[in-house]
Amino acid sequence: MKQKIAIQGELGSYSHLAANEIFSENEIITCKTFDQALELVKKNQDVKTVIPIENSIAGRVADVHYLLPKYKLRIIGEFFHRVNHCLLAIKGSLLEDIKYVKSHSHAISQCHSKIDKYKLNPIIEADTAGAAKKLSEEKNLEVAVIASELAAEIYDLNILKKNFEDMVGNTTRFLIMSSEETNYIRFEKKKNYITTCIFKLKSIPAALYNSLGGFAQNNVNLTKLESFTVNNSFDQALFYLDIEGHLHESSVKSALEVLKKNTDSLNILGVYLSSNYRKNH
Repeated sequence: MKQKIAIQGELGSYSHLAANEIFSENEIITCKTFDQALELVKKNQDVKTVIPIENSIAGRVADVHYLLPKYKLRIIGEFFHRVNHCLLAIKGSLLEDIKYVKSHSHAISQCHSKIDKYKLNPIIEADTAGAAKKLSEEKNLEVAVIASELAAEIYDLNILKKNFEDMVGNTTRFLIMSSEETNYIRFEKKKNYITTCIFKLKSIPAALYNSLGGFAQNNVNLTKLESFTVNNSFDQALFYLDIEGHLHESSVKSALEVLKKNTDSLNILGVYLSSNYRKNH
């Protein structure tokens, strides 16, 4: 049976490519926004989502952090996808014809030097594959888009340039999320895990310092710690945290107990297998 996967963006997006690599048999459901994708999963236990959380060049995907505490979906896995941008145009259009290039803001920023090299005028679009779809409908000889090879195939566009990104190794980390209320993945000694949580500190001096002390005391490694404001306020921030280890390991449990004492709220979003990508990078 095909796994239903909700993604943000059109068919041919990098989320679509990542979903194809994760799930051999899938049915892709396209959503205009991350909000819509997460809401769909929240209401349907048979639907999962593959959501980009951060990129090795462009940093975090801004909208996603704000939506995680809203929907509180269960993170069941992570996937690192190597991004290979292509410069696409309609058939019959040559590189010397191109005056404008359209794509998502992250893709534009990741190809900045190449855009300058070919003296193109960048225009921001909502997503890479959406830009490709629009170009296939408008058939403008002076416009190119930055998108994937899959987008070129789906929307019948020519690839003018492959590997259009400025830096080799451009990689996006995706989270695989579900609304199923299942127990956390079982701990096995020989496997590596990531535990992800979002917390809100108590509004007292040294709360962050004290909350992180438990990880040092218990020799638990933090792989990511980011703060972000919510509810249009500068008063207090939420923190997104990835740590190496499983919730049921004594060291992780002890560290989280220290964290909990210094927080007003602590939500464990997921405990899942660490990607093999982490071992080599």
